[in-house]
Amino acid sequence: MRVAIVHYWLVSMRGGEKVIEALCDLYPEADIFTLVYDEARVSDTIKKHKVTSSFLQRVPGAIGHYQSLLPLMPFALESLDLSGYDLIISSESGPAKGIIPPPHAAHICYCHSPMRYLWDHYHAYRSSAGMLSRMMMPVLAPMLRTWDVNTSLRVDRFIANSHHVAARISKYYRRPATVVYPPVGIEDFSPSAEVEDFYLCAGQIVSYKRIDLAVEAFTKMGKNLVVIGGGKEQDIARLKRMAGPTITFLGRAPFAVLKEKLAKCRAFVFPGEEDFGIVPVEAMASGRPVVAYGSGGAVETIVPGLTGVLFENQTVEGLIKAIYAFEAREDSFRPDVIRTHAAQFSVRRFRSGIQSVVEEELRLRRSMPFADGKYALAGFTTHDADSLAPLH
Repeated sequence: MRVAIVHYWLVSMRGGEKVIEALCDLYPEADIFTLVYDEARVSDTIKKHKVTSSFLQRVPGAIGHYQSLLPLMPFALESLDLSGYDLIISSESGPAKGIIPPPHAAHICYCHSPMRYLWDHYHAYRSSAGMLSRMMMPVLAPMLRTWDVNTSLRVDRFIANSHHVAARISKYYRRPATVVYPPVGIEDFSPSAEVEDFYLCAGQIVSYKRIDLAVEAFTKMGKNLVVIGGGKEQDIARLKRMAGPTITFLGRAPFAVLKEKLAKCRAFVFPGEEDFGIVPVEAMASGRPVVAYGSGGAVETIVPGLTGVLFENQTVEGLIKAIYAFEAREDSFRPDVIRTHAAQFSVRRFRSGIQSVVEEELRLRRSMPFADGKYALAGFTTHDADSLAPLH
């Protein structure tokens, strides 16, 4: 069976690329297709596979500014030739599912989210975009939404990375989805015997993650907050302008630094709404509780009172109230219990879930009439098919 893995773009190693790594381990002979590819910024696991990029790779500056090429992405995806592949697994968020699968192939889409900038986060993205993008988005977005919905029909089976995303798939594509949580390298993290007097906020610095809430809240409280993550210079500069002396920015820290800070923080702070949220699970794998906004994937990974605290109002005041509520019972959180809870989101669980869905889909296809050119239902064989008289 020839397997193809399709990912929106391979230019860094974040949550989506960790999914690709796990799929590469499941299917070591699979070929990878992507819109743009920066070999220097992906893992050795991915580099071992044959990677084919689209014609966007040849556009000057595409690797650094791929997101500005969104109007060309449908054409680029449909130009990828997947003839001869029997199983196609697309990793969707960017887009990726819009490839043209051959008729005989099973196309399974692992959906991190329907494209946020076209759907539920459209207005937030537009308001924070530059002048040209703000002008063009109302013109281009309706056409891209139509293409996005139409290409959902090219998918045989959807897998969502959370129930939160499954609800979006149902809303925008009118398709059901099986939930398989993404792989988290639980074994890469461990609790520390020493906990220091600081809270931690980590992740890509973009507006929807609401790191600004944490910076403002901890500045008001005068409590120590460490922020790890990179982003656009103007976004980082804005956060630094509002930050008081208790806020420390470490930028894009090495993994060793992130691992240490996750294990030694009083709690991990997660003020945004995420589709799943891998870093909070990494914090729990480090034995540390999480203070999170009670929406999105956080409500599926955090157990209030056992592994963290959820707050309802996504405001500075709501976060401050949650921090004080956490501190009132801080000693009741047990690192061993928190880490045990995180284990259910392991790489092994992810692989098992993916294998189960793939095997079920392949069994279903084998039972369909005309599968592989044969009658496969009701006990028909190829010879039975040849003997059937046409119906008039």
